[in-house]
Amino acid sequence: MKLNSKGFTLIEILVALAITSVVLTAIYAAYQSQQKAYIMQQDIAMMQQNLRAAMYLMTQEIRMAGYDPTGTAGAGITATGSDTFSFTKDLDGDGNVTDSSENITYSLYTSSGIQKLGRKNPTVNMPVAEYIDELDFVYLDANNAVTALFSDIRSVQITLVARTERSELGYVNNFIYQNLQGTTVFGPAGDSYHRSALSTQIKCRNLGL
Repeated sequence: MKLNSKGFTLIEILVALAITSVVLTAIYAAYQSQQKAYIMQQDIAMMQQNLRAAMYLMTQEIRMAGYDPTGTAGAGITATGSDTFSFTKDLDGDGNVTDSSENITYSLYTSSGIQKLGRKNPTVNMPVAEYIDELDFVYLDANNAVTALFSDIRSVQITLVARTERSELGYVNNFIYQNLQGTTVFGPAGDSYHRSALSTQIKCRNLGL
């Protein structure tokens, strides 16, 4: 009596294992690629959200620079620089600028190895946004000409450059980032971080009154 000898040979099993390995490797590689792309898109979205939130806060506060309803508080601009801006405002109309949120400085500072946009009120820096590579201020007079005189400043142009928290393997950032005057304020970095820039011009409605 002859036994049924049908079945898989060793070679067939090895071929099947090899094909399965190739398919699983391709599936894993596709999953990894999609996961990395998703994480990077999250980082980019967070970066852009940080930029918009930081610019919104600065716009609201700088617009009120020099607010002095009693005319006795001496509110106005107290310090200027290309990367720092200090100003006062008498928000409660009590004739001084010593209360909370009445003496503000915006500048960059580093904490835990991360460069941040800081809001000092008036001595302690509080983070407004993280991973900020550049903060640039330009001061303009009533004719939109650049000025360095406190008494002539009527508006402020701000440019913020932010980067993602994580770098992207294989990506090289060689972009340059300019302010509203067309001056390069950052780059090219030549690294693997994605960046975004946001600029605006703020009319200081209480200056020059």
